[in-house]
Amino acid sequence: MATLSVKPGQRFTVPDWHTNANLISTNAERQRSASHQIRQEARTLRNETNNETHWDEHDNRTRLAERIDSVNRWKETLDKCLTDIDTEIDALMKEAAERALQAKNLPLDVAIECLTLRESRRAIDVVKDPVEDELHKEVEVIDGAKRDLQQKVSEAFEQLCLLQEARQQLNFDHRGKMEALEIDRVCSSLNVNSPNISFKVNPTRVPIGSTTPEQWDQYSQYNKDRAEAEMKASTELREAIALTIAQTNNELEAQWVATEFALRKRIREFEKAYDELKWQEKNTLEEIAEMEEDIRRLEEDLRKKMWDLKLAHTRLETRTYRPNMELCRDQVQYGLTDEVHQLEGTIAALKQKLAQSQDALDALYKHLYRIQTDIGYKANSLMLDNKCMDSRRKLTVPAEKFVPEVDTFNRTTNRTLSPLKSRQLELA
Repeated sequence: MATLSVKPGQRFTVPDWHTNANLISTNAERQRSASHQIRQEARTLRNETNNETHWDEHDNRTRLAERIDSVNRWKETLDKCLTDIDTEIDALMKEAAERALQAKNLPLDVAIECLTLRESRRAIDVVKDPVEDELHKEVEVIDGAKRDLQQKVSEAFEQLCLLQEARQQLNFDHRGKMEALEIDRVCSSLNVNSPNISFKVNPTRVPIGSTTPEQWDQYSQYNKDRAEAEMKASTELREAIALTIAQTNNELEAQWVATEFALRKRIREFEKAYDELKWQEKNTLEEIAEMEEDIRRLEEDLRKKMWDLKLAHTRLETRTYRPNMELCRDQVQYGLTDEVHQLEGTIAALKQKLAQSQDALDALYKHLYRIQTDIGYKANSLMLDNKCMDSRRKLTVPAEKFVPEVDTFNRTTNRTLSPLKSRQLELA
């Protein structure tokens, strides 16, 4: 009898089958209802957020435009202030240069130049000598009215510094406005289709150094007020300086002769001291050369004595290997021993003398350094005083015809003196 194969597993009833079908239909209707509700809420949210986003973007674009206008107005104001302060700076510098030119009388220029040059003297040569005294007297002879004019020049330079500071602050503020305008214009030009927009990390943070609109406005107002105040002060100063301009003539002939004599005498003293130092340097170098030669010979003798000592040591050591009764303390043994003692004494004496020679050589080198250093000081001082002599030619030669004339051997100025001055210098 044939057997029908049956599929293994659980078998459901017809009511179970109908129940499952009804459950699936019921769940589908419920899910569709929930989905419909969510879609309606999403559409409502989209409409609301689209409108809100649109108006927010519109409001911020309007705010950006207003901010751009506000910054641009301040930029134009700062532009005008910068133009005005540049004009004032140019006017002040021109007038200051003219006043400085009028204030710098030629004898004062030359005396100050000589004092300044002689400030470059070094070490022992920085002395308060008669030349310095005469140069100070020469400065004091100039009329006291020039000091008042010099004070106005100083005030002009101080005011120029204040104007520069105010201009720098204005320029800094102006650059900030330009950068802010550029940034806000870029922001205003952006839209959702711009290629360079992206998410940023914490874009709502408050950057360090942020200011309030009131502080921003007060900052620019302060810079503007300060610049206007400095320009007003500069205008008043220019008017005050114009009232103090005066020309003075001073008689410096007698003082010039005294200063000239003191300077020439001092140059002769420097030349004498320089020649003496060069002679000492030459003798010291010769002594150093002889000392180095003697040291070389001492070292050579010391090396020879060391070899002699090695020979004596080797002979003594070698003779210790004689056998039995042959190990005799004979005359050779005593002679070699005496030779070792004598060589050791000689070597000690040579080393002592070599050390003394090295010390003497070191002392010579140290003193040579002092001599050469002082030669450098004297050469520098001599050069400076010769420069002073060359500069003082401008007191007798017109500035436009002035050509320095310097002796190439000793750098003394080849100056032509008037007969009166020549006789005064000879008598002095």
